[in-house]
Amino acid sequence: MHPTPHTPPVRHADAVPLRLPRSAAEARDAVTRLLTEEFGGLTDETLANVVVADALLVTSEIVTNALRHADGVTGFSARIIGGDLHLVVDDADPRHPVLQEPTPGSVGEGGYGWSLVHRLTARLSVTSHGGGKRIAAVVALA
Repeated sequence: MHPTPHTPPVRHADAVPLRLPRSAAEARDAVTRLLTEEFGGLTDETLANVVVADALLVTSEIVTNALRHADGVTGFSARIIGGDLHLVVDDADPRHPVLQEPTPGSVGEGGYGWSLVHRLTARLSVTSHGGGKRIAAVVALA
């Protein structure tokens, strides 16, 4: 995929440059392509696998938060290292996500995606980066 002129490629270490996602769906598509290239053709059955579903959910939550709360994604990379998905998402908001635990009886209030990300990742970090923040997440694929 060639980046368009208004979305330059972004590099994080030796990651393959990816176009900045404008939606969570675009980010999930990029990760799906990466998983397909790494592990061969993904069938509907493979995509329903819990591990793959977790990787796509983590991708979706982190990118959605950057789009919804930080005016967009400023950096994005995804790569497979040692059988794990390493995902990096940068945004321009220096505020770190707040971990909220569900309140019994609350339905549809939102704000619990970050706790899901915590549960589904093997490693997770938030660091200051370029006036904003960088979220690095590792999802075990094995």
